[in-house]
Amino acid sequence: MRTDGVHAMQSQYERIYKQKGKDKMGIYEELQARGLLAQLTDADEIRNLINNGKATFYIGFDPTADSLHVGHFMALCLMKRLQEAGNKPIALIGGGTAMIGDPSGRSDMRTMMTKETIEHNCECFKKQMSRFIDFSDGKALMVNNADWLLGLNYVEFIRDIGACFSVNNMLRAECYKQRMEKGLSFLEFNYMIMQSYDFLQLYERYGCNMQFGGDDQWSNMLGGTDLIRRKLGKDAYAMTITLLMNSEGKKMGKTQKGAVWLDPNKTSPFEFYQYWRNVDDADVLKCLRMLTFLPLEKIDEMDKWEGSQLNQAKEILAYELTNLVHGQEEAEKAKEAAKALFAGSGSSENMPTATLTDDKFTDNTIDILGVLVAGGLASSRSDARRAVEQGGVTVKGDKVTDIKTVYTKDEIASEEFIVKKGKKNFKKIVVE
Repeated sequence: MRTDGVHAMQSQYERIYKQKGKDKMGIYEELQARGLLAQLTDADEIRNLINNGKATFYIGFDPTADSLHVGHFMALCLMKRLQEAGNKPIALIGGGTAMIGDPSGRSDMRTMMTKETIEHNCECFKKQMSRFIDFSDGKALMVNNADWLLGLNYVEFIRDIGACFSVNNMLRAECYKQRMEKGLSFLEFNYMIMQSYDFLQLYERYGCNMQFGGDDQWSNMLGGTDLIRRKLGKDAYAMTITLLMNSEGKKMGKTQKGAVWLDPNKTSPFEFYQYWRNVDDADVLKCLRMLTFLPLEKIDEMDKWEGSQLNQAKEILAYELTNLVHGQEEAEKAKEAAKALFAGSGSSENMPTATLTDDKFTDNTIDILGVLVAGGLASSRSDARRAVEQGGVTVKGDKVTDIKTVYTKDEIASEEFIVKKGKKNFKKIVVE
Protein backbone atom coordinates (compact mmCIF):
# COMPACT_ATOMS: atom_id res chain seq x y z
CA MET A 1 0.00 0.00 0.00
CA ARG A 2 1.28 3.48 -0.82
CA THR A 3 1.52 5.72 2.21
CA ASP A 4 2.67 9.02 0.73
CA GLY A 5 0.48 12.07 0.13
CA VAL A 6 -3.19 11.61 -0.59
CA HIS A 7 -2.66 7.87 -1.04
CA ALA A 8 -1.88 7.40 2.67
CA MET A 9 -5.15 5.59 3.33
CA GLN A 10 -7.38 4.80 0.36
CA SER A 11 -10.95 4.20 1.47
CA GLN A 12 -12.54 0.95 0.42
CA TYR A 13 -15.60 3.06 -0.37
CA GLU A 14 -13.80 4.65 -3.33
CA ARG A 15 -14.29 1.39 -5.21
CA ILE A 16 -17.90 1.18 -4.11
CA TYR A 17 -18.70 4.66 -5.43
CA LYS A 18 -17.30 3.78 -8.84
CA GLN A 19 -19.53 0.71 -9.06
CA LYS A 20 -22.65 2.84 -8.58
CA GLY A 21 -24.71 -0.24 -7.76
CA LYS A 22 -28.18 0.39 -6.41
CA ASP A 23 -27.47 -1.77 -3.39
CA LYS A 24 -24.30 0.15 -2.56
CA MET A 25 -23.97 2.89 0.02
CA GLY A 26 -23.50 6.37 -1.48
CA ILE A 27 -21.29 9.02 0.04
CA TYR A 28 -24.32 10.84 1.49
CA GLU A 29 -25.49 7.69 3.27
CA GLU A 30 -21.96 7.02 4.49
CA LEU A 31 -21.63 10.52 5.95
CA GLN A 32 -25.00 10.01 7.61
CA ALA A 33 -23.97 6.62 9.03
CA ARG A 34 -20.74 8.11 10.37
CA GLY A 35 -22.68 10.80 12.26
CA LEU A 36 -21.18 13.67 10.28
CA LEU A 37 -24.29 15.41 8.92
CA ALA A 38 -25.68 18.30 10.95
CA GLN A 39 -27.70 20.96 9.08
CA LEU A 40 -28.56 20.98 5.35
CA THR A 41 -30.38 23.50 3.19
CA ASP A 42 -31.89 20.83 0.91
CA ALA A 43 -31.13 17.23 1.89
CA ASP A 44 -32.58 15.65 -1.26
CA GLU A 45 -30.66 17.89 -3.67
CA ILE A 46 -27.42 17.58 -1.70
CA ARG A 47 -27.78 13.79 -1.67
CA ASN A 48 -28.32 13.75 -5.43
CA LEU A 49 -25.34 16.02 -6.14
CA ILE A 50 -22.71 14.37 -3.97
CA ASN A 51 -23.81 10.77 -4.62
CA ASN A 52 -23.47 11.40 -8.36
CA GLY A 53 -20.21 13.33 -8.15
CA LYS A 54 -21.80 16.56 -9.38
CA ALA A 55 -20.82 18.83 -6.51
CA THR A 56 -18.13 21.48 -6.75
CA PHE A 57 -17.87 22.39 -3.11
CA TYR A 58 -15.72 24.56 -0.91
CA ILE A 59 -14.59 24.69 2.69
CA GLY A 60 -12.90 27.79 4.05
CA PHE A 61 -9.77 27.86 6.23
CA ASP A 62 -8.69 31.11 7.86
CA PRO A 63 -4.88 31.10 8.23
CA THR A 64 -4.74 32.28 11.84
CA ALA A 65 -1.69 30.08 12.59
CA ASP A 66 1.16 28.49 10.63
CA SER A 67 -0.37 25.02 10.90
CA LEU A 68 -3.72 23.33 10.62
CA HIS A 69 -4.93 21.61 13.78
CA VAL A 70 -7.34 18.88 14.85
CA GLY A 71 -10.21 21.37 14.56
CA HIS A 72 -9.57 21.39 10.79
CA PHE A 73 -9.03 17.65 10.62
CA MET A 74 -12.64 16.61 10.12
CA ALA A 75 -13.07 19.14 7.31
CA LEU A 76 -10.00 17.76 5.53
CA CYS A 77 -11.32 14.21 5.91
CA LEU A 78 -14.69 15.31 4.53
CA MET A 79 -13.00 16.83 1.49
CA LYS A 80 -11.06 13.61 0.96
CA ARG A 81 -14.21 11.45 1.21
CA LEU A 82 -16.15 13.65 -1.20
CA GLN A 83 -13.30 13.82 -3.69
CA GLU A 84 -12.99 10.03 -3.68
CA ALA A 85 -16.72 9.95 -4.53
CA GLY A 86 -16.08 12.01 -7.66
CA ASN A 87 -16.81 15.52 -6.38
CA LYS A 88 -14.49 18.51 -6.83
CA PRO A 89 -13.14 20.27 -3.72
CA ILE A 90 -12.10 23.89 -3.47
CA ALA A 91 -9.93 24.72 -0.47
CA LEU A 92 -10.52 28.40 0.15
CA ILE A 93 -7.69 30.02 2.08
CA GLY A 94 -8.97 33.09 3.89
CA GLY A 95 -6.11 35.48 3.20
CA GLY A 96 -8.64 38.29 3.02
CA THR A 97 -11.11 37.35 5.76
CA ALA A 98 -8.21 36.68 8.14
CA MET A 99 -7.58 40.43 8.04
CA ILE A 100 -10.94 40.79 9.83
CA GLY A 101 -11.38 37.72 12.04
CA ASP A 102 -14.34 35.38 12.38
CA PRO A 103 -16.44 36.02 15.54
CA SER A 104 -18.06 32.55 15.33
CA GLY A 105 -17.48 30.52 18.49
CA ARG A 106 -15.48 33.31 20.13
CA SER A 107 -16.09 35.57 23.11
CA ASP A 108 -13.27 37.99 22.30
CA MET A 109 -11.79 39.73 19.28
CA ARG A 110 -9.04 38.03 17.32
CA THR A 111 -5.56 39.52 17.32
CA MET A 112 -4.93 41.37 14.08
CA MET A 113 -2.24 39.80 11.88
CA THR A 114 0.06 41.37 9.34
CA LYS A 115 -0.27 40.61 5.64
CA GLU A 116 3.14 38.92 5.69
CA THR A 117 2.13 36.59 8.54
CA ILE A 118 -1.08 35.64 6.74
CA GLU A 119 0.80 34.87 3.51
CA HIS A 120 3.28 32.67 5.40
CA ASN A 121 0.44 30.78 7.09
CA CYS A 122 -1.30 30.25 3.73
CA GLU A 123 1.83 28.58 2.33
CA CYS A 124 2.01 26.27 5.34
CA PHE A 125 -1.63 25.28 4.88
CA LYS A 126 -1.08 24.36 1.23
CA LYS A 127 1.62 21.84 2.09
CA GLN A 128 -0.46 20.15 4.79
CA MET A 129 -3.65 19.98 2.72
CA SER A 130 -1.85 18.15 -0.07
CA ARG A 131 -1.62 15.08 2.18
CA PHE A 132 -5.42 14.81 2.10
CA ILE A 133 -6.51 16.29 -1.21
CA ASP A 134 -5.34 15.49 -4.74
CA PHE A 135 -4.75 18.81 -6.49
CA SER A 136 -3.30 17.26 -9.66
CA ASP A 137 -4.91 17.72 -13.09
CA GLY A 138 -7.57 20.12 -11.83
CA LYS A 139 -9.12 17.51 -9.50
CA ALA A 140 -9.19 20.14 -6.77
CA LEU A 141 -8.50 23.84 -6.47
CA MET A 142 -6.84 25.97 -3.85
CA VAL A 143 -7.74 29.65 -3.99
CA ASN A 144 -7.24 32.66 -1.74
CA ASN A 145 -10.07 35.11 -1.10
CA ALA A 146 -7.50 37.89 -0.85
CA ASP A 147 -7.62 37.80 -4.66
CA TRP A 148 -11.04 39.45 -4.68
CA LEU A 149 -11.47 40.93 -1.20
CA LEU A 150 -8.38 43.09 -0.79
CA GLY A 151 -9.01 45.11 -3.98
CA LEU A 152 -12.65 45.94 -3.28
CA ASN A 153 -13.95 49.49 -3.53
CA TYR A 154 -15.77 50.00 -0.23
CA VAL A 155 -18.59 52.24 -1.50
CA GLU A 156 -19.29 50.07 -4.53
CA PHE A 157 -19.21 46.91 -2.39
CA ILE A 158 -21.62 48.27 0.23
CA ARG A 159 -24.02 49.51 -2.48
CA ASP A 160 -23.94 46.27 -4.43
CA ILE A 161 -23.61 43.60 -1.72
CA GLY A 162 -24.46 45.29 1.58
CA ALA A 163 -27.95 46.13 0.32
CA CYS A 164 -28.72 42.39 0.19
CA PHE A 165 -28.31 41.91 3.94
CA SER A 166 -30.79 42.69 6.72
CA VAL A 167 -29.11 43.93 9.90
CA ASN A 168 -32.04 42.57 11.91
CA ASN A 169 -31.49 39.08 10.48
CA MET A 170 -27.74 39.28 11.00
CA LEU A 171 -28.13 40.19 14.68
CA ARG A 172 -30.29 37.10 15.20
CA ALA A 173 -27.42 34.86 14.05
CA GLU A 174 -25.79 32.87 16.86
CA CYS A 175 -22.29 33.97 15.87
CA TYR A 176 -23.25 37.58 16.64
CA LYS A 177 -25.66 37.07 19.54
CA GLN A 178 -22.99 35.50 21.73
CA ARG A 179 -20.72 38.50 21.20
CA MET A 180 -23.23 41.31 21.74
CA GLU A 181 -22.87 41.42 25.53
CA LYS A 182 -19.08 41.71 25.45
CA GLY A 183 -18.99 43.95 22.42
CA LEU A 184 -18.92 43.29 18.70
CA SER A 185 -16.77 45.53 16.52
CA PHE A 186 -18.07 46.80 13.17
CA LEU A 187 -14.98 45.16 11.66
CA GLU A 188 -16.16 41.72 12.81
CA PHE A 189 -19.76 42.52 11.89
CA ASN A 190 -18.61 42.51 8.26
CA TYR A 191 -17.45 38.89 8.44
CA MET A 192 -20.75 37.31 7.41
CA ILE A 193 -20.98 39.59 4.38
CA MET A 194 -17.40 38.76 3.39
CA GLN A 195 -17.93 34.98 3.70
CA SER A 196 -21.18 35.24 1.74
CA TYR A 197 -19.36 37.21 -0.97
CA ASP A 198 -16.76 34.43 -1.12
CA PHE A 199 -19.48 31.93 -2.02
CA LEU A 200 -20.82 34.26 -4.72
CA GLN A 201 -17.34 34.70 -6.20
CA LEU A 202 -16.61 30.96 -6.16
CA TYR A 203 -19.98 30.26 -7.81
CA GLU A 204 -19.27 32.74 -10.60
CA ARG A 205 -15.60 31.88 -11.10
CA TYR A 206 -15.57 28.10 -10.65
CA GLY A 207 -19.19 26.90 -10.70
CA CYS A 208 -19.03 26.14 -6.96
CA ASN A 209 -22.55 25.04 -6.01
CA MET A 210 -22.04 23.89 -2.42
CA GLN A 211 -20.39 25.06 0.78
CA PHE A 212 -19.51 22.79 3.68
CA GLY A 213 -18.27 23.77 7.12
CA GLY A 214 -18.55 23.34 10.85
CA ASP A 215 -21.92 23.63 12.52
CA ASP A 216 -20.93 27.00 14.02
CA GLN A 217 -20.74 28.43 10.46
CA TRP A 218 -24.42 27.85 9.63
CA SER A 219 -25.53 31.50 9.71
CA ASN A 220 -22.63 32.62 7.51
CA MET A 221 -23.31 29.81 5.04
CA LEU A 222 -27.00 30.68 4.75
CA GLY A 223 -25.94 34.25 4.01
CA GLY A 224 -24.00 32.94 1.00
CA THR A 225 -26.83 30.84 -0.45
CA ASP A 226 -29.21 33.78 -0.06
CA LEU A 227 -26.77 36.20 -1.72
CA ILE A 228 -26.37 33.89 -4.75
CA ARG A 229 -30.13 33.63 -5.03
CA ARG A 230 -30.58 37.42 -4.84
CA LYS A 231 -27.74 38.37 -7.21
CA LEU A 232 -27.86 35.53 -9.73
CA GLY A 233 -31.27 33.93 -9.31
CA LYS A 234 -29.51 30.56 -8.87
CA ASP A 235 -29.67 27.84 -6.24
CA ALA A 236 -26.65 26.93 -4.16
CA TYR A 237 -26.51 24.65 -1.16
CA ALA A 238 -24.94 24.46 2.27
CA MET A 239 -24.26 21.63 4.68
CA THR A 240 -22.63 21.66 8.09
CA ILE A 241 -20.81 18.77 9.69
CA THR A 242 -21.00 17.87 13.34
CA LEU A 243 -18.37 19.53 15.50
CA LEU A 244 -15.97 17.09 17.15
CA MET A 245 -17.07 17.12 20.79
CA ASN A 246 -16.18 14.73 23.61
CA SER A 247 -18.69 13.03 25.88
CA GLU A 248 -18.57 16.05 28.22
CA GLY A 249 -19.65 18.42 25.47
CA LYS A 250 -16.25 20.07 25.02
CA LYS A 251 -14.46 20.54 21.71
CA MET A 252 -11.80 17.91 21.10
CA GLY A 253 -8.31 18.78 19.92
CA LYS A 254 -7.01 20.64 22.95
CA THR A 255 -4.41 19.63 25.53
CA GLN A 256 -2.83 21.43 28.48
CA LYS A 257 -0.19 22.63 26.01
CA GLY A 258 -2.84 24.01 23.65
CA ALA A 259 -4.05 22.84 20.25
CA VAL A 260 -3.14 19.46 18.75
CA TRP A 261 -1.41 20.55 15.54
CA LEU A 262 -0.93 18.66 12.27
CA ASP A 263 2.59 20.11 11.91
CA PRO A 264 5.04 17.54 13.35
CA ASN A 265 7.27 20.36 14.60
CA LYS A 266 4.44 21.74 16.75
CA THR A 267 2.87 18.43 17.84
CA SER A 268 5.17 15.47 17.32
CA PRO A 269 3.76 12.34 15.64
CA PHE A 270 4.12 10.53 18.97
CA GLU A 271 2.21 13.26 20.86
CA PHE A 272 -0.43 13.17 18.11
CA TYR A 273 -0.67 9.38 18.46
CA GLN A 274 -0.91 9.61 22.26
CA TYR A 275 -3.67 12.21 22.10
CA TRP A 276 -5.94 9.76 20.26
CA ARG A 277 -4.70 6.78 22.29
CA ASN A 278 -5.91 8.56 25.43
CA VAL A 279 -9.43 9.54 24.36
CA ASP A 280 -12.18 8.55 26.76
CA ASP A 281 -13.84 5.16 26.35
CA ALA A 282 -17.11 6.93 25.54
CA ASP A 283 -15.54 8.77 22.59
CA VAL A 284 -13.44 6.16 20.80
CA LEU A 285 -16.15 4.61 18.59
CA LYS A 286 -17.46 8.05 17.62
CA CYS A 287 -13.95 9.16 16.62
CA LEU A 288 -13.41 5.98 14.60
CA ARG A 289 -16.62 6.62 12.66
CA MET A 290 -16.15 10.33 12.11
CA LEU A 291 -12.42 10.54 11.44
CA THR A 292 -11.05 7.28 10.07
CA PHE A 293 -11.53 5.64 6.68
CA LEU A 294 -12.06 2.18 8.16
CA PRO A 295 -15.11 0.35 6.78
CA LEU A 296 -18.23 0.98 8.82
CA GLU A 297 -18.80 -2.76 9.14
CA LYS A 298 -15.51 -3.14 11.01
CA ILE A 299 -16.29 -0.20 13.31
CA ASP A 300 -19.78 -1.55 14.01
CA GLU A 301 -18.20 -4.80 15.20
CA MET A 302 -16.20 -2.79 17.74
CA ASP A 303 -19.46 -1.58 19.30
CA LYS A 304 -19.51 -4.89 21.18
CA TRP A 305 -16.01 -4.47 22.57
CA GLU A 306 -15.55 -3.91 26.29
CA GLY A 307 -12.76 -3.54 28.84
CA SER A 308 -9.30 -4.17 27.43
CA GLN A 309 -10.74 -4.39 23.91
CA LEU A 310 -11.52 -0.67 24.12
CA ASN A 311 -7.80 -0.07 24.57
CA GLN A 312 -7.26 -1.98 21.35
CA ALA A 313 -9.85 0.25 19.65
CA LYS A 314 -7.97 3.31 20.88
CA GLU A 315 -4.73 1.94 19.48
CA ILE A 316 -6.43 1.40 16.12
CA LEU A 317 -7.79 4.95 16.21
CA ALA A 318 -4.40 6.44 17.10
CA TYR A 319 -2.58 4.43 14.44
CA GLU A 320 -5.07 5.17 11.65
CA LEU A 321 -5.09 8.93 12.28
CA THR A 322 -1.31 9.18 12.71
CA ASN A 323 -0.94 7.23 9.47
CA LEU A 324 -3.27 9.61 7.68
CA VAL A 325 -1.57 12.78 8.94
CA HIS A 326 2.09 11.75 9.21
CA GLY A 327 2.41 8.57 7.12
CA GLN A 328 2.88 4.90 7.90
CA GLU A 329 6.52 5.16 9.01
CA GLU A 330 5.76 7.73 11.71
CA ALA A 331 2.66 5.82 12.78
CA GLU A 332 4.76 2.67 13.27
CA LYS A 333 7.37 4.60 15.25
CA ALA A 334 4.71 6.11 17.51
CA LYS A 335 3.12 2.72 18.06
CA GLU A 336 6.49 1.17 19.00
CA ALA A 337 7.34 4.03 21.34
CA ALA A 338 3.98 3.65 23.10
CA LYS A 339 4.60 -0.08 23.54
CA ALA A 340 8.04 0.60 24.98
CA LEU A 341 6.65 3.03 27.50
CA PHE A 342 3.38 1.48 28.58
CA ALA A 343 3.78 -2.22 27.87
CA GLY A 344 7.47 -2.63 28.62
CA SER A 345 8.12 -3.92 25.12
CA GLY A 346 9.12 -2.39 21.82
CA SER A 347 11.76 0.18 21.00
CA SER A 348 12.27 3.39 23.00
CA GLU A 349 14.13 4.91 20.05
CA ASN A 350 11.14 6.98 18.98
CA MET A 351 10.10 8.33 22.36
CA PRO A 352 9.96 12.12 22.75
CA THR A 353 13.37 13.20 24.01
CA ALA A 354 14.71 16.12 26.03
CA THR A 355 18.41 16.96 26.05
CA LEU A 356 20.04 18.37 29.18
CA THR A 357 22.86 20.79 28.41
CA ASP A 358 25.87 21.32 30.69
CA ASP A 359 24.43 24.52 32.17
CA LYS A 360 21.56 22.50 33.72
CA PHE A 361 24.01 20.67 36.01
CA THR A 362 25.66 21.92 39.21
CA ASP A 363 28.78 20.01 40.21
CA ASN A 364 27.78 17.40 37.64
CA THR A 365 24.40 16.76 39.30
CA ILE A 366 20.78 17.84 38.83
CA ASP A 367 17.82 17.34 41.17
CA ILE A 368 14.51 15.80 40.17
CA LEU A 369 12.79 19.20 40.06
CA GLY A 370 15.41 20.45 37.62
CA VAL A 371 14.98 17.35 35.48
CA LEU A 372 11.22 17.87 35.26
CA VAL A 373 11.54 21.55 34.35
CA ALA A 374 14.44 21.12 31.89
CA GLY A 375 12.66 18.14 30.31
CA GLY A 376 9.50 20.18 29.68
CA LEU A 377 7.42 18.05 32.05
CA ALA A 378 6.80 20.89 34.51
CA SER A 379 6.33 24.60 33.95
CA SER A 380 8.26 25.59 37.08
CA ARG A 381 10.05 24.13 40.07
CA SER A 382 6.92 24.66 42.19
CA ASP A 383 4.87 22.75 39.60
CA ALA A 384 7.51 19.99 39.68
CA ARG A 385 7.48 19.94 43.49
CA ARG A 386 3.70 19.42 43.56
CA ALA A 387 3.96 16.55 41.07
CA VAL A 388 6.61 14.76 43.17
CA GLU A 389 4.81 15.33 46.48
CA GLN A 390 1.56 14.02 45.00
CA GLY A 391 3.27 10.80 43.90
CA GLY A 392 2.91 11.45 40.19
CA VAL A 393 6.57 11.16 39.11
CA THR A 394 8.54 8.06 38.18
CA VAL A 395 12.12 7.71 36.94
CA LYS A 396 13.06 4.49 35.13
CA GLY A 397 9.85 2.93 36.44
CA ASP A 398 10.45 3.81 40.10
CA LYS A 399 8.30 6.35 41.91
CA VAL A 400 10.15 9.41 43.20
CA THR A 401 8.80 10.88 46.45
CA ASP A 402 11.73 12.96 47.70
CA ILE A 403 12.07 16.38 46.07
CA LYS A 404 15.79 16.39 46.99
CA THR A 405 16.57 13.34 44.83
CA VAL A 406 19.56 14.08 42.60
CA TYR A 407 21.12 12.39 39.58
CA THR A 408 24.60 12.63 38.12
CA LYS A 409 25.30 13.35 34.50
CA ASP A 410 26.93 9.95 34.11
CA GLU A 411 23.90 8.22 35.64
CA ILE A 412 21.58 9.88 33.12
CA ALA A 413 23.91 9.07 30.23
CA SER A 414 24.64 5.46 31.15
CA GLU A 415 21.18 3.95 30.58
CA GLU A 416 17.68 4.80 29.36
CA PHE A 417 16.52 7.57 31.65
CA ILE A 418 12.74 7.75 31.18
CA VAL A 419 10.84 10.21 33.34
CA LYS A 420 7.05 10.15 33.67
CA LYS A 421 4.77 12.77 35.17
CA GLY A 422 1.25 11.47 35.62
CA LYS A 423 -0.09 8.83 33.26
CA LYS A 424 0.41 10.58 29.95
CA ASN A 425 3.43 12.90 30.14
CA PHE A 426 6.93 11.52 29.80
CA LYS A 427 10.33 12.11 28.23
CA LYS A 428 13.44 10.15 27.59
CA ILE A 429 16.18 12.32 29.07
CA VAL A 430 19.60 12.41 27.42
CA VAL A 431 22.66 14.56 28.02
CA GLU A 432 24.52 16.69 25.53
